[in-house]
Amino acid sequence: MPRRYDPQRRQRIIDAAIRVVGDKGLAGLTHRSVAAEADVPLGSTTYHFATLDELMVAALRQANEGFAKVIAARGGLADPRADLATELAGWMGEWLAGDRTGVELEYELYLAALRRPALRPVAAEWARDLAERLSHRTDPVTARALVALMDGMCLQVLLTDGSYDEAYAREVLARVIPAA
Repeated sequence: MPRRYDPQRRQRIIDAAIRVVGDKGLAGLTHRSVAAEADVPLGSTTYHFATLDELMVAALRQANEGFAKVIAARGGLADPRADLATELAGWMGEWLAGDRTGVELEYELYLAALRRPALRPVAAEWARDLAERLSHRTDPVTARALVALMDGMCLQVLLTDGSYDEAYAREVLARVIPAA
């Protein structure tokens, strides 16, 4: 029987992995569970992703793109007159106001890097890329501090199941940003 051409299969597998982690957590992520979710043969998942770590790397990369899209859509970094603290607080507010499951998934994959060395470079990419974007508006040390602060605030909102306080975030971020 000839093979069916399916150029979107790899992407469907990644999307399915994200849904599986969203529903069952990382503990529920197996090639078999992803194949069932994506409605593809088990061999397809192992063909595209030989290990679960490879699949998690692809899922984390895709999850990281979600926050990058928020940043790109707002465009506040390009305007040097825009208040940086307001922009950053707005980014977090927009990101956290979206699908909470998606944000939780991103952090679950991000924190999985603690135990899975294959994920560490991808987790580090997110922080490095964001710090690089911010360093166009401030110095590199402050940019890294802002990334750490934003990361901590988002994580606290998720862990406490609290609501995001944009005014508080703006005030705290402004304390870290040097006066012009």
